[in-house]
Amino acid sequence: PSFGFLFDIDGVLVRGKTPIPAAKTAFQKLVNSQGQFLVPVVFVTNAGDCLRQKKADQLSHLLGVPISQDQVMMSHSPLRMFKRYHDKCVLVSGQGPLLDIAQDLGFCQPITIETLREKHPLLDVVDHDRRPSVLHQRFGALLTNSITLSVTPVPIAVVLFGEPVRWETNLQLIIDVLLTSGYPGNPYCHENDPHIPVLACNMDLMWVAEAQSPRFGHGTFMVCLENIYKKITGKDLKYEALMGKPSKLTYQYAEYLIRAQAAERQWKQPIQTLYAVGGSAALSQDDEIDNSWENELASAAAAHCRSVLVCTGVYNPHTEVPLDTRESITETVFHGHRDFRFEPGLVEPDHIVPDVDAAVDLVFQLENFAP
Repeated sequence: PSFGFLFDIDGVLVRGKTPIPAAKTAFQKLVNSQGQFLVPVVFVTNAGDCLRQKKADQLSHLLGVPISQDQVMMSHSPLRMFKRYHDKCVLVSGQGPLLDIAQDLGFCQPITIETLREKHPLLDVVDHDRRPSVLHQRFGALLTNSITLSVTPVPIAVVLFGEPVRWETNLQLIIDVLLTSGYPGNPYCHENDPHIPVLACNMDLMWVAEAQSPRFGHGTFMVCLENIYKKITGKDLKYEALMGKPSKLTYQYAEYLIRAQAAERQWKQPIQTLYAVGGSAALSQDDEIDNSWENELASAAAAHCRSVLVCTGVYNPHTEVPLDTRESITETVFHGHRDFRFEPGLVEPDHIVPDVDAAVDLVFQLENFAP
């Protein structure tokens, strides 16, 4: 094969935990009688609350075909390339087995918001039932801060894996860390500019579950964090990197995984076209971010990336796209992240099909590929 598939999961293969019927039919067409894939396939999800192996096991059960963790790309997978942070202490935010996820990606000294909260009990006071005692507040503050500063590792970066459960706690402590250069027990210093690096995974404002309307995603949490930071400091929160669909970084890393599969199967023909089923093309960022990660990727690149949108997820084929991008800033239907340019040409899909089974049929037809 000279092409590969990048499959979204939510809204394409499942809605919440409910399989979409067309998914199992589609994947029977993609494997041979031994269960081997006939074309390279990567599952690209903006989820970030579990390890790749768990997601691969879930997909294998769902689709009835064997899927390896090397075929799964989580929103945080490209963090494997940010090796300069791997031996440093980083503060991680999200839910699920955060320490296991961080360590699997290569981070040697991750610290969670909950650990930071335990070390600095005076910082998280929105929930009155979780506030420390009055006695502790009056007489323990100085002692607590002096002790915790000496034993708590100092985070030199913040990694946002996904939406947390207690938003007020995470928002408060992340702001504390950013405004104190990693020493949240200290007074705020507004001269800390630039603040310590922030790496964010999954910018989805909304995602599709079983409910009739889309639900808040990590992008909504990021909107809150960005606006709180700007309201306090008057400055924009800056990201060292943004990953997860639809970032260019994510698609480059997914392509790297596709090429690795082809090489493992000893398929000699170069991969010319990637079909992103359920996803749009990569969007370009307004601001320059550090690009040293590009050195981690192979130099070969697919000639084309085509989007095949399905009508079982967030995408609505009847949504109007503003023609004037300047107007779209104020009356926008663009739900993408603040740091990505709104480009109508990229929002418009190359193909629209009813479901994932129709998508596989269409690609086989376009590629004149007969399994």
